This record gives sequence, structure tokens and C-alpha cells, in this order.
Amino acid sequence: MFRSSRKLRFCCLLLVFLISSFSSKVSAGIFGTVRGIVHDVQHRPIQGAQIELRAKLSDWKRSAVTDGEGSFQIDAVPAGDYTLRISHEGFRDSEAELAVAADTAPLRHFPLELASINQKIEVQAEADRIDPTSSTSSATVTRSEIAALPGASRTNSLDFITSYTPGAYMVHDQLHIRGGHQVSWLVDGVPVPNTNIAANVGAQFDPKDIDVVEIQRGGLSAEYGDRTYASFNIIPRSGFERDREAELVATYGSYHATDSQLSFGDHSERFAWYASVSGSRSDIGLMPPERQEFHDNNNGLGAFTSLIFNVTPKDQLRFVGSARGDYFQIPNTLDQQQIGTHDVERERDVFGNFSWVRTVNPGVLFTVAPFFHWNRAAYDGYLPSAGFTLDDAPITTNHNDSHYEGGLANLAVTRGRHNARFGLYGFAQQDDAFFRIVNTDGTPSPSPQSSQPHGSLFSFYAEDQFRLTNWLTLNGGFRFTHFSGDVTEDKTDPRLGAALRIPKLNWVFRASYSRFYQAPPLTTISGPLLAATDSGFLPLRGETDEEREFGLAIPIHGWTLDFSNFQTHALNFFDHDALGNSNIFLPLTIERARIHGWESTVRSPRIAKRFVVFLSYANLMVQGSGVITGGLIADPGQLCDGGGFCYLDHDQRNTLSAGFHASLPWRTFVSGNLGYGSGFLNGNGPQHLPDHTEFSLSLGKSFGEKLSVNFTAQNIADSRYQLDDSNTFGGTHWNYPRQISGGVRYRFHF
Repeated sequence: MFRSSRKLRFCCLLLVFLISSFSSKVSAGIFGTVRGIVHDVQHRPIQGAQIELRAKLSDWKRSAVTDGEGSFQIDAVPAGDYTLRISHEGFRDSEAELAVAADTAPLRHFPLELASINQKIEVQAEADRIDPTSSTSSATVTRSEIAALPGASRTNSLDFITSYTPGAYMVHDQLHIRGGHQVSWLVDGVPVPNTNIAANVGAQFDPKDIDVVEIQRGGLSAEYGDRTYASFNIIPRSGFERDREAELVATYGSYHATDSQLSFGDHSERFAWYASVSGSRSDIGLMPPERQEFHDNNNGLGAFTSLIFNVTPKDQLRFVGSARGDYFQIPNTLDQQQIGTHDVERERDVFGNFSWVRTVNPGVLFTVAPFFHWNRAAYDGYLPSAGFTLDDAPITTNHNDSHYEGGLANLAVTRGRHNARFGLYGFAQQDDAFFRIVNTDGTPSPSPQSSQPHGSLFSFYAEDQFRLTNWLTLNGGFRFTHFSGDVTEDKTDPRLGAALRIPKLNWVFRASYSRFYQAPPLTTISGPLLAATDSGFLPLRGETDEEREFGLAIPIHGWTLDFSNFQTHALNFFDHDALGNSNIFLPLTIERARIHGWESTVRSPRIAKRFVVFLSYANLMVQGSGVITGGLIADPGQLCDGGGFCYLDHDQRNTLSAGFHASLPWRTFVSGNLGYGSGFLNGNGPQHLPDHTEFSLSLGKSFGEKLSVNFTAQNIADSRYQLDDSNTFGGTHWNYPRQISGGVRYRFHF
């Protein structure tokens, strides 16, 4: 296919350095390393043991043989759940379940017992999901968990994030984690850059296309960029789980809601492919401003594909592409509905990334990945049929196209006590923005504004995970970032951490200290349009954050308990404000913010081979202080009355999510999820809105391997509550009403 691997490496490296004048925020992989030592009960190494690693949800598999020290290593293992089988003549065969996370390489020990007369396979305990070498707070969610969780597989749903992640919630149609907005989305370890905060309300990914998602929310390594609050690494379905199979998913429910998908997949020894098309619509798309929903329809279409080709045993090519289009009616109040207000939002999102993964030598992995991303958000305000608007509010229009082109290069080296990574990542961004305000009070309307800002960002990072002893691992690195736009900024940020495993108990203490730089959006507004808003607009500067975290992970008989305490202090904290009386949000930065919190998660093993339970809880405090330092400035005074710190609009002290999955007789299942919030800030505070609780339930039954049906009731008690009444930044929103739906899933060969 290519004349030589050397020429291919040279071309790809040249590509990365050519784009180094662009920019970067995040880069990560999807691969981990499985390595271990096989020994007998007296800890003597066993040479020549046969190792077979097999994915639990697909046909992916690899093999190895132990060396004279009983050691083996399998590189380039995609993150997910696996079964490891070990066999050797004279010993009892052994199987162990493993959970592999990206960019990790823990050293595991596998004891083998001498064979007895009654030979049988020894099955070890369920997968231990605690990485004893990591100082990062993380979780992994699989496609089976997404399919079982009530409502999580719906298009535009982020329940698979909020149900498993402490301190994650949706408010004013935006995802918040640890009190912040800015998060990183990656697909196959390649970032999908998007610097625009609060511009889009539609999700970039259909949960039905996800195989595994890795959620990292604290103590992020240098490789995982500069979005302080969380990083989501999406590993899509690959086709290795299909054998010339297609799957049709169709649902229908309350408010004329439909959500359907047709997907195809197949694989051979060297090639795997997956493709899907999907469509959805509902009479409820966005959170309404009042208890009753008016003018709230939503519909969307999407297509997705993933291709994997193993060119040689050492070279793999991967491509992931997606295209989505969404249409949202902007919900009305009763007064707006009576006069005929009908604002809409149209969104488009297209991305693609191509990866070349080269296993240079055992333990040395090199990745090059060029990518592109196009994102469009078009808000159109329309004059009501009566010819006037409520309180003579202006009609607003905001269109923004963003184009990103870039690439990354990553070198991973896993040798002995070291697990090191070095990388470059960069992209260039071009925006095309259009703003317009039409006054309805008889005064002249300002001239529309068009702008084409552009910017770039470049990053270099280096880090090492050094296993000082079998019970202590040190993590250290740095990330240099250069941003160029309306402002030019350079930051070099350290990332330090440690993980301490208590022998025999296997408890893991972790600690981390990190600094982050988050590049600003390119949004700007000026001239007559700015004067018409009675506001100012200052250039946006990047957010700089300092984070400290301490954590403890405890395994108990297959249960996993995780606790963490963190503090985040931010300068130029990103938030957003409305333009006039419209639903258009423009970014702004707050002088200072501080976020303190406790988090805990609980994950059970499979109880009685049927039941799994999980829980996530967070106690957070989100405060801001000072003045508005950038973006849209309506009031140049102090953010908080009397100075000091005050609560921000998305402050909610307690957030809880608890659920269960149960496999029942007759090929049936039931899943439930309870969500609780203590209430967000009420206006200017310090009082908060009342607490709220929702419970959702899902039932299903399989008829053989091809057909299954399910029934889902979300917010089953139809509890209605005001979700937020923001002081300045978000507006007023209510939660969704009860929604009941039924669905069918049919798989067939083609």
C-alpha cells in the first residue's frame, strides 16, 4: 500500500509539524497495555504460558507467551472489558476479567495452581476497575450499560454521563460538571475541538453508536489537554461485534416522540466497519421556561461510520466520521405563545478523523491523526404574526460557522517501570459570524454585523508514569500551550500526581496537583449592534485554573468505592450571558471563581449473577467574585453585592444519582434510576430553589437473539419543578414532564 513504513512515518510527521503553527487543547488515545507476570503459588515465574486476551463484547483477540521471567505484554489494546485466559501444561487453566483503560499499563500478577485429577478452569473474581497507578478520577461506561439505563440511548441524551458521573447535571440545556462548562470530547482518542461555549444545545454523538466511553473528571494528565472539568473519550462501535449483521432500533412515545436507527457492521481478520443512520423528533426538545410546554418541537437526522484496517501486524488505520443536523423550536412562555413568537435554532455538525497507529517495537506505540470539524449554530428570531413582540423586545439573529483543521502526533513508550507519553497537537480555527437586531419599539434598528475571526492553538506535552515500587507510582508531566486570536497567550502548566496502593487491602490513595489553560472562544461583537444592546464587549482571555485533589479507591469483594475531594480556583472563569432579551448566549469571563467539592461513587459486582447497582454523589459549592473581565458586559460593576464571593447560577449543593440493572428469568430485564438535586440558586440568592427528585424505569424482554422489546417511563411520577431561575446567566427553565415510550430492537443478517 505504501513503498515503505519509513516513508509513511516521515510523511505523517511532516504533516504534524506543518500544522504546528495551528493549535491544541487535548489529545489522548484509546489504547492501553495489558502486561503481567505469571507465577506459581510459591511466586516462581512460569515460562511458556499461553496467554489469550479476548474482548467480552466483540471478536477482537490477541495472544502472547510468557518469557523466562514469566512476563508478557500485549500493546495497543482498545479500552473496554476483556477476558484473559492463561494455560500451561501441568497447571490448571485460569481466566480473569480485566477492565482496560486508555493510556494505562498496570503490572498485574497471575498465579497458577498445579493441575489436579479433576481438571477445571479457575475463574478469578470480576474485573477490578481500580487502576493502582493512576492519580485521575475516572469511570468507564459500556454500551450494555447505556442500553439498559432508562432513556440513556436517546439521541441528544447525556444521561449516560449524568447518571454515572458525580456532580454532573443538565441546566439551561447545557452540561455542567464540577461547576464548570468547558469539557473535552474525543472520538477514538482524537479530539473534536469546539471553542464555542453555550452555542449548541444538540449533542455531537448518538449514544447508540458508542461502544465504550471513558469519563475523566479530575487529576487529568498532560496528555488530556486543558479542559479542566472533564474529558470524555468516546470509543465507537467498530464492527468487530458484528458478523454481516444489521440492527434496527425504533421507538415511539409521549409527545409524538420517535427515535430510530438502522446500523450495519461486519469484520474479517484485518478489516472491520460499522455505519449507522438515525432520525428523531419530539414535541419536547428544550427545557421550557414555564411548567407548560409551548413551541418546543425538535427533530434531527444523523449518520456515523467507523472503519478499521490492519495493514500489517504493526500498522493499523482508523477512520471515524459523523454528520448531524438538528432543528429546535425555542420554547415560549404563555404570553409569547399568544402573540405568536416562533424563534428557532438550526444546528449542523460534521467531523472526521483519520488515525495511523504504528507499533514500532514492543511497548512503543506511535500515532498520527489529522482531523477536521465543522460546526454551525443558527438562531433565528421571527416577527410574530401580530406584528409586535412582548414588551417590544427586539428580534435577534445569530449565525456562527466554525471550521477546525488540525492533527496530533503521540509517542507512547511502556518499558519496565515507565509508562511515558510525548505529543504534539494543533488546529486552526476560522469563524464566520452574523449578528442582527431588529427593534420593534419604533426606534431605528442597528446595522447587522458580520465578522470572520480566526485563531490557532498549539500544544506540546510530555509526561511519565513511573512505578517507583510495587505500591507507589509517581505521575508527572507538563503541557505548553500557545494561543493566537484576539489575544496571544502562552502557558506552561505542570501536572503532578501520585498513587499509593496499600498491600493486601489493595486500597489506592491518590493525590494530584494540576494547572490548566483553557483557550477562549473567538466570538466578538462591536459597532452599532453593540450600542443597541446597552452593553460593552471586551476581548476574551483564556481561563487559567489551579486544581488540587485527594482521593481513595476501595475494592471490597468485587465492589468498588471511590471518594475524592477537590478544589478548583479559576481566573477568567468562562460563563455566558444573554444578548438583550433573546435566547442568544454570548460568552463572558468572571474575574475569579472557586469550586470546592466532595465526590463519591459506588459500583457493585454482579450480585447473584443477576443484579448490578451503582451510585454517584457530589457535594459542591460554586462561587464567583470580582467583575466581568471579558465578553459581553452589561454591568461593569462588581459581580457580587458588597464584593467578596457569591454563588453562581449553576450552584447546587447536593447531587445524587442511583440506579440498578437486573437480569430476570425468561430473558427479561428491569433497570431503574433515581436522580436527586438539592436545588439551584434562586435568582441572586443566597437562597436556593427547593430540592427535586425523579425516578425512571425501563423494562425489556428478548425473544431469541434477534428480537427484543422495551418499555421506558422517565420521570415516572411526573414531578414538575423549576430547575433554575438564573440571576444573570441562564434564564428560567423547568424540568421535562413524564415521558413514556416503547421500542423494538431487531437484528438480522444481510
